[in-house]
Amino acid sequence: MTLNKMWWSGAICQGFLLLICLLVYVEAVPVAIDKTKINPPEEQKEKEKGNPDTGLYYDRYLREVIDVLETDQHFREKLQNTDMEDIKAGKLAKELDFVSHNVRTRLDEMKRQEVNRLRSLIKAKQDVETGKGLAVDHESLLKQFEYLNHGNPHSFEIEDLNKLITTATSDLENFDKEHHDEFKRYELMKEHERREYLKALDEEKRKAEEQHYEEMKKKHADHPKVNHPGSQDQLKEVWEETDGLDPLEFDPKTFFKLHDTNGDDFLDEQELEALFTKELEKMYDPKNEEDDMVEMEEERIRMREHVMNEVDVNKDRLVSLEEFLVSTGKREFLEPDSWETLEQAPAFTEEEMKEFEQHLAEQEHNLKNKADNLNKQREELERQQEQLNAQKLELQKAVEHMDKLKTQKEHPPPGTNEEQAHDGGHPIESNQPLSTSHHEEQTKPHQ
Repeated sequence: MTLNKMWWSGAICQGFLLLICLLVYVEAVPVAIDKTKINPPEEQKEKEKGNPDTGLYYDRYLREVIDVLETDQHFREKLQNTDMEDIKAGKLAKELDFVSHNVRTRLDEMKRQEVNRLRSLIKAKQDVETGKGLAVDHESLLKQFEYLNHGNPHSFEIEDLNKLITTATSDLENFDKEHHDEFKRYELMKEHERREYLKALDEEKRKAEEQHYEEMKKKHADHPKVNHPGSQDQLKEVWEETDGLDPLEFDPKTFFKLHDTNGDDFLDEQELEALFTKELEKMYDPKNEEDDMVEMEEERIRMREHVMNEVDVNKDRLVSLEEFLVSTGKREFLEPDSWETLEQAPAFTEEEMKEFEQHLAEQEHNLKNKADNLNKQREELERQQEQLNAQKLELQKAVEHMDKLKTQKEHPPPGTNEEQAHDGGHPIESNQPLSTSHHEEQTKPHQ
């Protein structure tokens, strides 16, 4: 099933600090270096940087714009002094008027290339749709790419930067919601298929299958205690088991530095998700029949969202060192409530299951109607083809007959022309003796 292949990508690396609050994820990996080296050298930091995909369809263009803008000293300074709300309001975009000519020239060329790329894609789609007999509005298709100002396809202006910020902000904010919706559909479909499978079994096999299903649920739920994500207990476990350090020497600031793997003084969403690996391993093992790895990724995102909601005060999708240290003094960090796992919080209700199955039934009915219509069209086409074949055969026979007559006229049988010449050009009748008898009768005298 394609839903089993739900993969969720990261995002681009350090830089463009506040704008990247909206646009950036960076994949974190377990620390495998000397833990006493809290501040790795700059050269090592550069090696740790990467360019994971944001998951946005315009990711390449987005990263190129960020990289070019970062080369302008004036823009970088303004960026350091601009808060998130001002960025969303478009105040940062106005600074584009003050970047260097070289930067603007590069941005103009990048925009032209992106517009040409989109037009090529649209042209390809247009060719396909035209082949199906469907009309395509080229300009309307182009307008669906909201991150570009299509009124001016030649240069990169303030409106372009505004559109890029606004679109990326909206898309990334909807990323988790779309994932949760997709996961719910996955769970609904999995349960639907299980129920349909049970219907096809006899009573004895159905009871055995239901018993096995309940046993797998109990086996999955039988795991060590899961610590509350972001709590002191959870982070100390990472400190001890992943970082290999003494839990009695746990220090929040040192912990932060260790897991800020790209060294940008922020914990982004991917770096946070990496902290939950030990907790997830308590509940999920890819070798176990009862453990679903798609559910594991949903649990990971739930944990990350929870920590972000508690710690990310300014909602910039990043956790600063200050925010992190403040959170370690709260009751939720020191004495958290128990964590409600997925098996304790079902993804759907029975009412939602009924609605889903009704929707599937309607889809199946519509597909059946379409299949019936296609079969009728096929039968009609076959009938028309038979008629065409019959007409073609008749036409071939007529052509052959005409060719035969033409051949006879041009090449008559031997002797026909000589006999016609003796009779003045008229054919000699085969009943000539009757004419002789008639002549004798005419010469007899009347009695």
